[in-house]
Amino acid sequence: MSEYNVKKLRRTHKGRIIAGVCSGIGEYVGIDANLVRIGLAIATLFGGLGVGVYAIGWLLMPDEEHDTSIVQDLIAKQQQSKSTTDWSGEHKPQP
Repeated sequence: MSEYNVKKLRRTHKGRIIAGVCSGIGEYVGIDANLVRIGLAIATLFGGLGVGVYAIGWLLMPDEEHDTSIVQDLIAKQQQSKSTTDWSGEHKPQP
């Protein structure tokens, strides 16, 4: 398998109901997204774990149109804002 044929775990638009997490997992694993949804629903009913897993997937899985996830975007934005402030918290002028 060449590097161009590597499957990537992404939130998909096809079959999306909320954020595309289940459809992305289903496509990656090769199963119907509804089975993933049922699994998360059962996990939610027995302890609420499904909601947390879904939220983590939404934050960590990039959308199929982007290369970075929501968390990666937030970290990059935070690092960018730190580099433009000095020790006093005042913003430095951008060149």
